[in-house]
This record gives sequence, structure tokens and C-alpha cells, in this order.
Amino acid sequence: MKPYHKFLLYQNKLLKPYVRLLLNVLTGISYLASLLFVLGVVYEYGFTLSSNELVWVETIYKVTWSIFLVDITAHFLLQHFTAERSYRKLALVLSWLLYLTLIPIIFHRPEENGLVLQVWEFFNHKFYHLVLLLLFSLLNLSSGVIRLLGRRTNPSLILGISFLVIILIGTGLLMLPRCTMQGISWVDALFTSTSAVCVTGLVPVDVSTTFTTAGLTVIILLIQIGGLGVMTLTSFFAMFFMGNTSLYNQLVVRDMINSNSLNSLLSTLLYILGFTLAIESIGMFFLWLDIHNTMGLTLEEELGVAAFHAVSAFCNAGFSTFSGNLGHPALMTHHNLFYITISLLVILGGIGFPILVNFKDIILFHLRRFWKFVRTRKLDRVRVRHLYNLNTKIVLLMTFILLVGGTLAIAGFEWNNAFAGMSLSDKWTQAFFNAVCPRTAGFNSVDLTSLGIQSIMIYMLFMWIGGAAQSTAGGIKVNAFAVVLLNLVAVLRGTDRLEVFGRELSHDSIRRSNATVVMSLGVIFSFVFLLSLLEPEASLLAITFECVSALGTVGSSLNLTPTLCDESKLVISLLMFVGRVGLITLMLGIVRQKKKNKYHYPSDNIIIN
Repeated sequence: MKPYHKFLLYQNKLLKPYVRLLLNVLTGISYLASLLFVLGVVYEYGFTLSSNELVWVETIYKVTWSIFLVDITAHFLLQHFTAERSYRKLALVLSWLLYLTLIPIIFHRPEENGLVLQVWEFFNHKFYHLVLLLLFSLLNLSSGVIRLLGRRTNPSLILGISFLVIILIGTGLLMLPRCTMQGISWVDALFTSTSAVCVTGLVPVDVSTTFTTAGLTVIILLIQIGGLGVMTLTSFFAMFFMGNTSLYNQLVVRDMINSNSLNSLLSTLLYILGFTLAIESIGMFFLWLDIHNTMGLTLEEELGVAAFHAVSAFCNAGFSTFSGNLGHPALMTHHNLFYITISLLVILGGIGFPILVNFKDIILFHLRRFWKFVRTRKLDRVRVRHLYNLNTKIVLLMTFILLVGGTLAIAGFEWNNAFAGMSLSDKWTQAFFNAVCPRTAGFNSVDLTSLGIQSIMIYMLFMWIGGAAQSTAGGIKVNAFAVVLLNLVAVLRGTDRLEVFGRELSHDSIRRSNATVVMSLGVIFSFVFLLSLLEPEASLLAITFECVSALGTVGSSLNLTPTLCDESKLVISLLMFVGRVGLITLMLGIVRQKKKNKYHYPSDNIIIN
């Protein structure tokens, strides 16, 4: 080895620890700057600021911009090859776009009109700077959260904390002066934020008259984040833009989103976001088509209403901008397409993303077979089995049984009661709608207090069961309910194995399903008991309905929510949080896990009869 090579190698080894320390310090400062920038944006657009306050906010923006430039430049200069490997192409493009903001600083404003002037003004525009800096801030914060997973932090605990942080941020945003008409108490803001993030729909105030357009925008963003899952969005930003996650990070994210392998991890995240945006866009179109030129709204208001309800329905949130929810008089006649579209969005959001991915695989398989037939003119007669996986079969069958049974039951009980005076088509539409919504959607078209006791019991059963696992829905999930029923049938038949659709269910699935059912019943009893102490004048039926609705993240109520005291609202908020994060997930984050023993005690039986 030549002498100068030895010198450079020695110098590299000597400086590398200091370089790493410098880059870590810059990364930490960049995290703080990202958080400060987001707070600055919230402060500017949430309050009416004076000229001095605007100067301070602009200073925060400039400092953040400078820190980002220094951080990116330092990484590329001091760790060029490592940065190129760790940054994805899209992140590199964003970095170059940030460098282009230097053009208005380096070059004076062109005196002549033309393309050069337009380019200069574009890169000097405040909107361009804010969007770019906001993207970088989200990237930095997402990368920071994913790095926490790399420290072997309990994933269940991280998931619960992430929801809690978003709830607190949403509470602060909803209390901003520009988000409400005449202000809101911190308890009501916390309750509404929890309901939005946990996609529940219970609200102590009238959404249409309390919140401004800015407030409704905050609510729908909280619903979208809560419906997709905080960690899903965080993982997507970190992996799609940066791509520098560790193997342990990827394993944790794979378990959270139920991906088949590490190779399909990013594609699964893309499918989740793609399905969400596509379904919500199609739903928004049909909702707008139904209300267009029928409710006295402007085109902008119609699009806003359609977008809000499409997101709220797919995320099973149950929030509505109409006074009286979807029981608004202007909607109750000649708007069956609106209710059917809402119902289909709720169903698609409630069956789960793994099933939507399975549908995609099935559709692509048949399209390939059809294309092969078109090219070769030969029909492929090979019968393909197991296109539908076991989870898809169970969820679709249970969903079909619950929807058909619920529609027939509610139609029978309410035909001449709550649906009296409606046309034949309206009655069946409302019966179907009211069979769909208890499965964690929370919309209501009729006053639930007008329903018969039998319909209310069906409501509570459906709210307790909920939707499918890995979906925007809540409840104990139809997967767990189906496994418990199958296990009951197996016990009654005296079989020691649980078989369905040619598959034997694992012992772990049975244990987790039984634990979920027992825990949910225990939590409901505890909170009903606590709420009965706080609300002695409320009926036991209304309290039980409220607790089941909150735990199932449904959002339906027997008009009890607005009358709750502040303590009861906090109790219901906690119950909504528990229902959204998940009982098993929450307990895994709290209870210390026991290591597997390599020994077994002698087995014995106890008397159960």
C-alpha cells in the first residue's frame, strides 16, 4: 500500500467517529426544527396574528429551511456513498428541490417578463417553500419514529403512544380560534379528537354548527390518519422516501400491516394507501352525483360534503357535516343512492385491507387467464384452488350473514315503526343502511330512540362484533367471533380440532379469540358500572349502549353523549381509545411478556359443566 493511501486510511479512521457524532447532532437538530416548523404552521393558520408575530413565524420558517439545507449538505459531503444508498430517488429529488430554493437568493429578480421570471417567482413563492418544508418535516418525524422501533421498543406500546400523541395534537388543533365558531372546551375538544382518531363518531356537540371549514378539515384529517393507522402512514413515509430502515424495523412493520414477506412490505403499504384513495375517490363521485343541484349548495360545498362523507364512511367514522347526521330532512327522500354509497364504503372499509389485497390478486389472476385465452384461443381448464385465503372466506361469509340477517330483522321490526310513512324502496334502503352502520360506522338516518327494543339489541350485538381485522372498523372483529362460534360447535360435537374450509385453525388463533371476547365483556361491564356511578339519572340501557358503541368505535348513541358530564366524557374517551388500539394490542404493550418455558407441568383437568 502506498504511503499516501495509508495516510488517507488513517485519517478516515481518525475522523469517522467525529463525523458520525456531527451528523447525529445535525439529525437531532433537524428533528427539533421539523417539530418547530409544524407548530409554526399551526400557529400561523390557527390564530389571527399581529405583524410582530408574523415576523417571528417567518423567522422560524427561515431557520428551519437553513437547518434542513445544512443537514442534507453535511450528509452528502461527509457520507456521500452512505447517503446515496440510504436515500431513495424520491428523497433525492426532494433534496434537489430544496436546493432550488436558493435560486431567488443567488440571483436577483429578472427585470423582463417571461419564462425566466415565472421560474424565479415559483421558487420564491411562500406556498412552494411551505409545502416542501412540510414534506421534509414529515419525513424527519416519520424517520424518528421508525428509529424508535429500531431500539427494540415494544411495538404495541409504540402503536398506543402514537394514537395518543395524534389525539393530543388533534385536541390542540380543534381548540384553535379559527377551527370553531364560538370556541370549545378542552374536554369537548379532547372527546371530539379521540372520536375522530379512533374513527368512532360520538360527539358531544353539533359538528355542523360548532366547527368552521378549518375545523372540519382538521377532523377529516384526524379520521384519515386514524382509519389508516398512524404507524401505517409513518412506515410509508419512512420506507418509501428514505428506505434506510433496519431489518428489525421492517419485521415490526410487517407484523403491524400483516404483510406476507419483507419483499412485499413496501408494496403492501402502497396497496393500502392506493385502495384507500381509489375507493374514497369513487365514493366521493357517486355521493356528489346524488346531491348535485338538489340541496341548494354551491359546487365547492357539494364537493366538500361528498369528500368529507366519503372519507368518514370508508374509515367507519360516522362523522357528518349535516345537522342531525344523515337523518337530515333534505336527505331522507329521493337520495337512496347516497345511503347505498355510504353503506358500500362502510362495508369496503370494514372488511379489511388484507382482503382488498386478496381481491386484487384474484382479479389480476382472472385477467391474466383471459389475456392468455385472447392470445392463444385456448381455454385454460385447470381448476385453481385456494384463490380465496381462509381469512377472506371467513370474513366474507360472516359479513354476508350479518348484513342479510340484520337487514331482514330491522326491516321486520321497524317496517311500521321507525320506517312508517316511507316508500317501499326507502324502507329497504333504510333497513340495509341501519344494518350496515352498527358494524362500527356510527351514521344514523333515524332517531335511534324511536327504534324498538329488539332493533336496539341487534344494534348492540353488531356494535360488539364490529368489522374485520386489519380494517378501519372496531369491535371484537368478525374473525374472532367466527372462531369462537366454531370452537363452540367443536366443543359441542366433541372434536379436539377446529376445522373450517379444509383448514385446521391454529391453537394460538383460538386462544387469542377467546381472550378477546372475555376481555371485551369484562371491559364493557367495568365501564358500564363506572358510568352508572357518574350518571345516576341515565338509564342502564342508554349507558350500556353508549359503552358498547364507544368500545366498538361505532359512534351510535341513544342521545346520551351531549348530556354527559366532563368526567363521563373522559371515561368514554378512554373507552374509545381502548377500542381503537385493540384490547390485545394494548395489554401486550402494558403487561410484561413472559419468556417461553422449556418444560411442561403434568396436565390435569378441572370440572367444567
